Amino acid sequence: MVVNVGNTGNAGRAAGNAWGVAERYREFSWREARGRSDAHEELSARISQDPEFCDLLSGSLPAGNKQQPDLLLAAVRYLDGPHAEMGPRGAAAYGRWREWTIRHWDEVRAVIMQRATQTNEPARCATLLPLLARLPQPLALLEAGTSAGLCLHPDRYRYRYEAEGEDGPRRRAELGAPESPLVFTCRTGGAADELPERLPQIVWRAGIDLDPLDPVDEPDDLRWLQALVWPGDGERAARLSAALDAVRPAPRPRMVRGDLIDELPALAAEAPPEATLVIFHSAVLAYLPPARREEFARLVRSLLDGRPGGGHWISNEHHSVLPWITDSAPHAPRPDDALHLTLALDGRPVALTGPHGQSLHSLSGARGTPGR
Repeated sequence: MVVNVGNTGNAGRAAGNAWGVAERYREFSWREARGRSDAHEELSARISQDPEFCDLLSGSLPAGNKQQPDLLLAAVRYLDGPHAEMGPRGAAAYGRWREWTIRHWDEVRAVIMQRATQTNEPARCATLLPLLARLPQPLALLEAGTSAGLCLHPDRYRYRYEAEGEDGPRRRAELGAPESPLVFTCRTGGAADELPERLPQIVWRAGIDLDPLDPVDEPDDLRWLQALVWPGDGERAARLSAALDAVRPAPRPRMVRGDLIDELPALAAEAPPEATLVIFHSAVLAYLPPARREEFARLVRSLLDGRPGGGHWISNEHHSVLPWITDSAPHAPRPDDALHLTLALDGRPVALTGPHGQSLHSLSGARGTPGR
């Protein structure tokens, strides 16, 4: 096919234009990919300096979530396009990647329009577990933005909580399914008695997603999840494979395809009345416009207030998308890590967490065991 990549348009237009796309890739390279994936850092930086290619992106893809850098990069990987597993590789490698992507643009765009960035990081269970273990048992888990549902199985994994000591990491607690092929290690801060001593008892599991994935039985869904793992991150790729092995023998959760807000009331009503309903989500609300985030927050509160016996709401999101939290900008424990998420229980911040479940730092004054 022939694609027009020669007109960057007026730089004064809205953020969906070529200039806005270039800025988005520049920010992605500097703030997200740097230090995590050499290949993605260099590739996204070179795209940001390529006005003709940015014009293709801005003219072919709707503004918003479909212009996310990691969505394009994963789509090319999904289609077996050229990509350096370890970077940087230089201008020649970028030229090959660019030429292939433009030549196959119809297929790349089709994947982008069909798919979403559903990384579904199961290691986030390590940061959710202390809260889940403290709630009145048994639990009914309902995840908004569930992707493949790997976070609906916190009782299928093992956990090791460590604190940094003068002589290196010091183990503080270890628990979980003894037969699990996967162990999550999580650095912690705060009181030792805030860590869980046992796994939660879960009697019902359900999730909502615009496009729920089934990587156990659908090879294309597994391929997409693997494409979303950044080049060079072998540890995360291995974690995904082990998590699938851990959940494969378990009964499938109830998975609903649709909008989070539209589908939530009916699905919440299916939760068994004898269980504590827990509505939770991790790194999901950034994909909703601000007005929909607030609508979602109001709906969750209303559903839990109207449920006999109540329930609880666990959010694990960046503080910038939590308008219902008054103290919404807690400082990360280290100034060089701006990607921490804020873990909140019923709208109250309780901890800062690593984006991939690698750390959990309790906030002062956030203790206490909630009632049902």
